[in-house]
Amino acid sequence: MKPIVTILALVGLAMASQAQEQQADSLEGKKVVLDEVFVSAIRVTNQTPVTYSNLTKDQIKPRNLGQDIPILMNFLPSVVTTSDAGAGVGYTGIRVRGSDATRVNVTINGVPYNDAESQGTFWVNMPDFASSTESLQLQRGVGTSTNGAGAFGASLNILTDAYSEDAYGQIASSIGSFNTFRNNLKFSTGLLNDHIEIAGRLSRITSDGYIDRASSELESYFLQGSYKDDNTLIKALLFGGHEITYQSWFGIDAATLESDRTFNPAGIYSDENGITRFYDKEEDNYKQDHAQLLWNEQLNEHWNTNVALHYTRGRGYFEQFREDDDFDTYGFTPLNVDGEEISTTDLIRRRWLDNDFYGTVFSANYITDKLNFIVGGGYNKYEGDHFGEVIWARFASNSNIRDRYYDDNSTKTDFNIYTKANYKLDDNWSAFGDLQYRNVAYKANGEDTGLVDDTFNFFNPKVGLVYDLNQNNNFYFSYAVANREPNRNDYENGNPEPEKLNDFELGWRYVSSGFQVSTNAYYMNYKNQLVLTGELNDVGAPLRENVGDSYRLGIEIDANINLGAKFQWSPNMALSTNKNKDFVFQRDGVVQNLGNTNIAYSPNVVVGNRIAYVPSENFQIAALTKYVGKQYMGNIDSEVSTLDAYSQTDLNIQYVIKCNSIVKSITLSGLVNNIFNQLNVTNGYFFTFDDDFSNTGTITTVEGAGFYPQAGANFLIGATINF
Repeated sequence: MKPIVTILALVGLAMASQAQEQQADSLEGKKVVLDEVFVSAIRVTNQTPVTYSNLTKDQIKPRNLGQDIPILMNFLPSVVTTSDAGAGVGYTGIRVRGSDATRVNVTINGVPYNDAESQGTFWVNMPDFASSTESLQLQRGVGTSTNGAGAFGASLNILTDAYSEDAYGQIASSIGSFNTFRNNLKFSTGLLNDHIEIAGRLSRITSDGYIDRASSELESYFLQGSYKDDNTLIKALLFGGHEITYQSWFGIDAATLESDRTFNPAGIYSDENGITRFYDKEEDNYKQDHAQLLWNEQLNEHWNTNVALHYTRGRGYFEQFREDDDFDTYGFTPLNVDGEEISTTDLIRRRWLDNDFYGTVFSANYITDKLNFIVGGGYNKYEGDHFGEVIWARFASNSNIRDRYYDDNSTKTDFNIYTKANYKLDDNWSAFGDLQYRNVAYKANGEDTGLVDDTFNFFNPKVGLVYDLNQNNNFYFSYAVANREPNRNDYENGNPEPEKLNDFELGWRYVSSGFQVSTNAYYMNYKNQLVLTGELNDVGAPLRENVGDSYRLGIEIDANINLGAKFQWSPNMALSTNKNKDFVFQRDGVVQNLGNTNIAYSPNVVVGNRIAYVPSENFQIAALTKYVGKQYMGNIDSEVSTLDAYSQTDLNIQYVIKCNSIVKSITLSGLVNNIFNQLNVTNGYFFTFDDDFSNTGTITTVEGAGFYPQAGANFLIGATINF
């Protein structure tokens, strides 16, 4: 570890993030924008016994040069991010408290965003979405009841752009390493006749990626119409994206990591002359479009209601070259060519997803001086088709172009209803209660999943207390229960059980004009946790398995400190232990109890830090550092599965030029990622298999691993012109 990282880590032990709240003089915080009524039912404040961090548009803006939302969240407490292509564009991932993206509930304006079947979030489908984000809140742990998949590590709720009273236009462009280009155009009419606004954005991002051929061609749009009067706010939204990315999810082994760390085996094959080549379209090609209708009504001084209708349409495929594939896989009949039976062929196939997701979410909020009461819920349905086509084959047998060699469908319904209350008992104490019932029904008939017809009924209670010592200090304690159904890949991997989490949170917050700190301890006790095994399926998705009893125990510290008038310091630290209890594993043909082992992808130390110099309102420069401790990619504590500790420091500069003409301002931004040129590996996979190499009946367990290297020092620079 470099000396600067060591120093930051030690200082972080004493007090340590960017962001529990915007700076405020007391725990009452600042007034929210009107649009936040759309997420008020699922967001929390300092008066709620939930651990959380906020990021606003202004905090995101200096670093928003084309990278995905997970990368922009990298410096929040307990957050670990990764990028398949190595530079933050294309497929990116996030883990919170060691929990992967399938366990982080994501909503956009209160509407579920996680894919209903995989439970993952694919930000590549919505490139440049940060440019249409007003704010986001990351609740760590179970958090408060929300819509969609249960939160087992965190929940992330995003609020899209607020309406603008004034008309504006904006052109933004950025350029960077690996031929990365981002261009977008934004506009707003402002409020017409004091009631109606129309606004939108168009974006295009291209990048070659750090990894060989890990290119991305990403396009997206965002269009909203808003209507407001004294008691009503209605917004109609259309947004979506189209991504074409060359696959880079195969990773590389340890030897290749040392000799050729940008090597990408995707699409590799040998031609008729035995020459190694790479198929030029080993890629994803996927489109996703979203429609939302949001309606908030202020009924009187105490009651307001929210209703949202939504529809998401997704379709696309993964195209790949297959060398010497068996006829049986595709239903081909063996051929006789020159007296030789042919039963394998080179071919190109597409594996399709074609799905619809639609429903409604709703809430009603009653507020008095002592009571904040919310009742809400939602009903959502997913309908998905999975099918495969052969679009070319060297020997096609009796097939026709685009014959489907598999054709599966699945449906999933998700109904939930919750009620929450925060009641002020006296001047110091307030009590919080949150009860949720969730019903999930999932049907699938895939060859990989088998016949699935499961229904789950979950009850998720949450209770807590908040003690306000004074206007600057408060303490909180909460106990929350979450239940969660398996995802599609879990059914592919076996006969999974639903999992249950009991989450205990204990925290202290201090807020003053120049100093804010939040400290919390947590204990997350799991039953039948579906932990990552380290293995991937045949399309690069991580596999999981139930492990019986397991837990996560940790402390998190984050702070914002003004060092005089021009310096701001935002450190954070998370220390944890994450264990499977009495983990059983078959090694060398013998079932062994390995005792308590480390949960995969769960580092014990995660440190973040931001130091900013702001000499004027027009100029700021910030250094951002992240340190992630050693972690295992499997659950058996094998050194083969180790991801070494790593650190990264970024340098971010923003300068605003004020103008007095048609152009109102020009904002110049620069970002140098990984300025110390560390050769980091942030993700990987681990696998084992048993074999009898000597044919003597002696079984030997073989272990292997793959790694996803990240880019060394690289840069992005951009300019935004505001009209």
